[in-house]
Amino acid sequence: MNIKSMKSAVAATAGLLIAAPLFLAAPAAAHGWVTDPPSRQDNCAKGATSFDCGSIKYEPQSVEAPKGSLQCSGGSGFDILDDESRPWPTKQVGSSVNIQWKLTAAHNTSTWEYFVDGQLHQVYEQNGRPASDISHTLTNLPAGKHTILARWNVADTPMAFYNCIDVQVGPGGGDNGGGDDGNPGGGDDNTGVPAYDPAAVYLGGDRVTHNGRLWEAKWWTQGAAPGTTGEWGQWADLGPLN
Repeated sequence: MNIKSMKSAVAATAGLLIAAPLFLAAPAAAHGWVTDPPSRQDNCAKGATSFDCGSIKYEPQSVEAPKGSLQCSGGSGFDILDDESRPWPTKQVGSSVNIQWKLTAAHNTSTWEYFVDGQLHQVYEQNGRPASDISHTLTNLPAGKHTILARWNVADTPMAFYNCIDVQVGPGGGDNGGGDDGNPGGGDDNTGVPAYDPAAVYLGGDRVTHNGRLWEAKWWTQGAAPGTTGEWGQWADLGPLN
């Protein structure tokens, strides 16, 4: 091997040694969003808004940005989520409400923070990897119409995931969001669960009633009626209606 070939081989080996640690250090993907009460990106994904949300409707799980923001988008580039002039659907809830998440890639988490109209309301410690269907209960919410910002702080990266949820606490104006009649449990008594609509798009975690039973979508589905797809199909049978 001549001198020129030896120099080329050494340079290539050095490049591999430098690149390998960088590859191994890359953090695992982590994505998720709030499905109930529906977050703004969830409403966009379901086509529940009266306006076009743009690209966020295809990736509600991807509102990721550096920690510390109080914007609905977190500064991620999905600016539509920050637009307060839009008629965002609002869900009627009680003074206590269950916040249901859908995680497509759970990651080590430090905390979950919940802000009401920009003011920190409650914090949940995680310090580990959460379940894919994790939920938290917010209590003592003030009456009236509010925007709840849910901020999921990843433990071992500088990033967080952001969701804004528009709610009406108590009577007085829940609209377009399929209210749960102020039920503090977020509709778990089945009274606020909509009937199955074959034309609707459902995401994992969405619940419907059909033929006297309660069903939950396991993943994205449209046009496949609950009870027709078998045990391994798109719908989980949660039992008869209350």
